[in-house]
Amino acid sequence: MANALYPKLKESLLQAGVNLSSGTVKVALVDTGTYTYSAAHQFLSSLTGVVGTAQTLSAKTFTNGVFDASDASFTAVTGNSVEALVLYVDTGVAGTSPLIAYIDTGVTGLPVTPNGGDINVTWNASGIFAL
Repeated sequence: MANALYPKLKESLLQAGVNLSSGTVKVALVDTGTYTYSAAHQFLSSLTGVVGTAQTLSAKTFTNGVFDASDASFTAVTGNSVEALVLYVDTGVAGTSPLIAYIDTGVTGLPVTPNGGDINVTWNASGIFAL
């Protein structure tokens, strides 16, 4: 699978249903042995294989259609191997937290096998994704 924006997010953006600027955007580490990307997935409740605790993205920017944020750090991660990242807007309820993007290429350090240490995610210099 290559990096992708979830189609339901695109639909929601076009209808002004999701606001990435004011929403709490998080990133989750994902084991692709447990989770398989599907264009039909819409909410966090569809996501399986999360490793560690999702982290909130800070310093979000929106420039010329490019979404970017500060790099993310996951502390003391244990569990299954991590081959992908999933971004989502956290509403506090998995069934209403929209999935944003599935990222499995172009991220330094993936795949990684957690060993109890920190996992640092360094975003591409050109941004996380572009519309």
